[in-house]
This record gives sequence, structure tokens and C-alpha cells, in this order.
Amino acid sequence: MTDAPYILHYAPDNASLIVRLVLEELGQPFRTELVDRSLRAQDGDAYRRLHPNGLIPALETPDGPIFETGAILLWLSERHGALAPAPGSVGRASFLKWLFFTSNTLHADIRLHFYPDRHAGAAECVAPFAAATRARIVRHLELMEAMAADRPDWFTPEAPSVLTCYVSCLLRWLALYPDGGTDWFDLAAYPSLRAIAAKMEIRPAATRAALAEGLGRTIFTKPSHACPPEGSAT
Repeated sequence: MTDAPYILHYAPDNASLIVRLVLEELGQPFRTELVDRSLRAQDGDAYRRLHPNGLIPALETPDGPIFETGAILLWLSERHGALAPAPGSVGRASFLKWLFFTSNTLHADIRLHFYPDRHAGAAECVAPFAAATRARIVRHLELMEAMAADRPDWFTPEAPSVLTCYVSCLLRWLALYPDGGTDWFDLAAYPSLRAIAAKMEIRPAATRAALAEGLGRTIFTKPSHACPPEGSAT
């Protein structure tokens, strides 16, 4: 390891943004290593030693490298005793079910939505596959909106958690990707989620992340495509 306890292997405006936000919220020193997607660096041997599936991010820690966004967030929250209900506390079980729902279900379907041609099979199946995926995402967001409206302590605009960081980034990407395929998504349809996104984007952690990755100002509520100082978002 270096003098920083964490090394975040990242690409601009990728899932590594979620981890960057959490590290910034925790106030933990870290440095970044670019995974240059334009050169397919995620497929290289060096990166595959950290993340055998070649996905972004990977986080080097004093305990070794961690991959999978949800696992990284959970590990960081437990390691530093912040941004999540403590193990054994009231609200822990509910927090965990929504964290894993976000990671395993919502985020997974969003990836399918971004790349339907990779998963649908025959060309004539892409359009119906994409439509079905969008319909599932709408149902997922409706569930998240209902949860957010109940204002659990770990999912409010006033008190960020690893989950508010995670969901805010997903809302950003739904408004941006795929190019030409975002007209179905309207954040205003989810007022409780929008309130969280609006509060999250003005926090100092988000400001620092936006500057580092060239994301602009309203990174969650009215996002624009990244103009990063290094690397490529796609």
C-alpha cells in the first residue's frame, strides 16, 4: 500500500463514482488509478488481478482488494462505523435489504437497460427486451420512491448513507444513458428520490467528486455528460 489507505481503481462517471462519493463523505484519504476504458484496460492482466471479471470499480484496502460495488460500500461503512446503521441496531435489517435490492436488482437491471444488445440475443429481440427491462426499472423506482417517502433514518436528504450515494448515481445515469434512449425517464415522477438527489448534489463530497471527474454542477438532478480531465466514461 501507499501512504493513502485506499486506492480506487476508477473510470470517470462509472460505478466507481459511487465509491468515490462514499470515501469523500467518510473523509478518508485515498488516491485513484485510472482504468482507461478507451484502451480496454479493464481487460488487462494487471486489472484482472484486482477484479477477475474486469468490471469497474475495484478498491485496494489494507485487507486486500475488494470488488462489487455493494460489497465495497458495506465494507467501508462497517470499517468506519458511518453512513449506515450499525450491525445489531434498529434499522439495520431494513437498510440491508434495500442496499442489496439496489445492488442486485435495480443496478443489475439498469446495466441490462444500457446494453440490451449484449443480452437480448437475436437482433429482433432487442427492442422487446429493452421495453421489458424499462418496465421492471419503473417498478423498482416506484418501490424505492415509496421507501424514500417513509423517510427511514438512513435514507433522507439530511443524513447521507452509502445507499443515498448509490441511488443518486443511478438516477444520474438513468437520465443520461443510453444516448437517445432516456425520454421515458422523468425524475420529477419520483419526488422523494428527487429531493434526496437535490440535497446530495450540493454536499461538499459531491462537489469534489464532480470536479475530479468533470461532471458539472447539477450532477444528479440535471446531469450532463462527463468531460473528465483524464480517461473516458465509455
